[in-house]
Amino acid sequence: MSKARVHFQFTWYIAVAFFISAVSLLQSASPVYAIDTEVTRMTLRGLQGVYVAVEELQGNLMNYGAAQKAGLSQAALQREVEATLRKSGIRLLTWDQMLKTPGSPFLYIVVNTHESEKYWYAYDIRIELQQVVTMEANPKVRAMAGTWSTNMTGVANIGKLQVIKDDVGVLVGKFVQAYRAANKK
Repeated sequence: MSKARVHFQFTWYIAVAFFISAVSLLQSASPVYAIDTEVTRMTLRGLQGVYVAVEELQGNLMNYGAAQKAGLSQAALQREVEATLRKSGIRLLTWDQMLKTPGSPFLYIVVNTHESEKYWYAYDIRIELQQVVTMEANPKVRAMAGTWSTNMTGVANIGKLQVIKDDVGVLVGKFVQAYRAANKK
């Protein structure tokens, strides 16, 4: 293997490792970090439905047109997430319904990407249930907080961006599973 090829691979691995480390540090530094546990699943109990909010995808992913071919767009992800929830029996709320529903619950989905080398993307997908919570120390204070979440990090070549879309589906499936577990009849 040529020296240039080894250097390229080494640089690529360093960039990916740096991205994953940075994402991990940012997540661990956040003041509230909910994950998928028995305790966080309890925060899903009794939800009357959820509003779905998919963050706009980053420009670096949309530069080459391959993302659109793979069905990776804010609108496409929104449709697929909503279809999965609907099919699973989870009620979808409109914006107005969400504001009138106890806790104002919404499922927030964000796909962060970084082009580590030309045509290679490191990505982190985060799905989080946000809802209004009351502060124990001062019950008059109510704030929006993430009460349940899951995420996935990976690397995809521009020709295989479908994997990002598929991983969003996997994480939405985890939410459905957690919701069902919390709302057993």
